[in-house]
Amino acid sequence: MDVVSSQRRMAPRNATDEQSGGAASASENKTGPLRRIRQLHRHRSSRSSSAPARLRHNRRPKIEDHYRVDPKNRALLPGVPVHNDDWARDSHDFFNLIVLIPIIVLNAMNWDWDMLLGKTSTQSAAETVVNAWTGEWFSLFWDITFLYFMIDLIWVLLVPHCVKSPGTIIQHHIATLGYIFVPYTYSKCQWCMGACMSVEVNTWFLIARRVFNKQGFPPWKLELRPFISIRVKLISIFFYLSWFLIRIFLFPGLIVPIYDMWRDLTDEVGSPFNIMLVTLPLHSVFCVLNLKWTYDLLMSKIRSWKKGEKHKVIDKGL
Repeated sequence: MDVVSSQRRMAPRNATDEQSGGAASASENKTGPLRRIRQLHRHRSSRSSSAPARLRHNRRPKIEDHYRVDPKNRALLPGVPVHNDDWARDSHDFFNLIVLIPIIVLNAMNWDWDMLLGKTSTQSAAETVVNAWTGEWFSLFWDITFLYFMIDLIWVLLVPHCVKSPGTIIQHHIATLGYIFVPYTYSKCQWCMGACMSVEVNTWFLIARRVFNKQGFPPWKLELRPFISIRVKLISIFFYLSWFLIRIFLFPGLIVPIYDMWRDLTDEVGSPFNIMLVTLPLHSVFCVLNLKWTYDLLMSKIRSWKKGEKHKVIDKGL
């Protein structure tokens, strides 16, 4: 009797548990898919919002290739980056230092310097630059320039770690190789190649600044030995001087003469779609890059001044 009565008492309880369990199971079946959808949506949202941040964090600003930058506030620090011995980078740097010299010299031999310096010319600055070009050594100048960019492009493609920004170098060299074929085809534009290739003077000092100052000495540090001090100071002075004269003043100043040559050629051939049309966007891109790099440099200095380090920046020659 006790067993029978206990089973009877347990039967309603089991029925109640089964009903509640079934209701819970039904409720879970109804909300389960919705919950999983919400979780999947939140997961995808978190991935989409976080991925660009990681990519942006890994990108290295171009200015850090040649300047010491505070990682916290992006301000310039005294001196230049310290470079340890690296065979791939050092051999590439020495190649550029050697090969750029004949390119710079041949470029200079194609100009009438008396006219260029204003000794025999009463024309405007733009007209003086155009008319001062003689082009006597243009063929050899073009051949060596073409070989240099081809060899350097292949070098960076095969040994990308020889430079800190291989992607930028590759894009620059491809654009330059296309650019120099314009004066090769259209002789009236040869002077423009000579003017643009003067930027290699600044490139030479940029590389020399790294090669001849691997210790990262600030240019105006008084404790340096005389030979090192003079060498570092001269390279730094000519680097900044050529940077602003060529990249900031000369390059933007060439846009109007290039546009005029495009209009003249358009009148000659009767169509705006001529070879000079290529030079307008290409040269504009180079100008924008020069201005961007200059902006990055100036903003880093401004952040240093705002931080209260203006006297240190001046004393260190930055």
